[in-house]
Amino acid sequence: MSEDFVGRDLFAEIDRLKKQKNAVILAHYYQNPDIQDVADFVGDSLELARRAQQSQAKLILFAGVHFMAEGAKILNPHSKVIMPDLRAGCSLSDSCPPDAFARFREKNPDHFVISYINCSAAIKAQSDVICTSSNAVKIVEHAPKDRPILFAPDRNLGQWVAGKTGRELTLWQGACIVHETFSERKIIALQVQHPDAELIAHPECEPSLLARAQFIGSTSALLKYVTESPKKKFIVATEEGILHAMKKQAPGKELIPAPPNQNCACNECPFMKLNTLEKVYLALRDEKPEIEMPEELRLKALAPLQRMLEWSA
Repeated sequence: MSEDFVGRDLFAEIDRLKKQKNAVILAHYYQNPDIQDVADFVGDSLELARRAQQSQAKLILFAGVHFMAEGAKILNPHSKVIMPDLRAGCSLSDSCPPDAFARFREKNPDHFVISYINCSAAIKAQSDVICTSSNAVKIVEHAPKDRPILFAPDRNLGQWVAGKTGRELTLWQGACIVHETFSERKIIALQVQHPDAELIAHPECEPSLLARAQFIGSTSALLKYVTESPKKKFIVATEEGILHAMKKQAPGKELIPAPPNQNCACNECPFMKLNTLEKVYLALRDEKPEIEMPEELRLKALAPLQRMLEWSA
């Protein structure tokens, strides 16, 4: 980045800009710790969607990935929505191109379409209802019993939900690069090394790993479990940005990030990590990059999002 930030107190500058511009910062648990610390609210996809809808701020800075900021704009068109880096996309969302998904739906015309929130506005607009990992089981259970269900885009979450609900789901074969990179072999080795540690996992992980987990849940559910559990040691199989919140809310617990297959930082989402504190400051200062979309698309995507919020109330 060309601008010189040496000597600047970015936390103070961001706080000043928030007050000056009537702005709020919403951040996902997978963001860098300094962004989580400067945010007005940190949460998972469902919590952030609710906050975005309820916000009275003139300016919403969404520190997450593109589909999340899109969701904020869909739910709150009266606020200007910006994000630190427009390149912060999502491998799972990218795995479900709108044209290909439309053809998939045409092959299953009688299906009720439930789409995971990790998808583009164009996919949401083709859906009957949206779900998150927090409410996916409840949404599927609420779906019409007399219609088959098409579930997209995450095959691992869909398979897990099918097992929990007993509903047969026709799955789009998408996946998250982070949650599919965890090495079952290395996790088994960790379990041998730490027999007193519980394995907790996000349902986007592969079924073979989920079968070994003592607890499976959304990002916020994993955080709540670690905070409230009498256990003292956990192997955490999700994006390791959540460890920051876990350490703050459960400082006495030992947290071991699940290892990826390769010797890399593959358990960090490369898209989430495109956002930095410097980019947050610049986005607030310049009020860009802005999330924009055609009103027709926004309205089509709004209906299934609103249905999700009603069903998960």
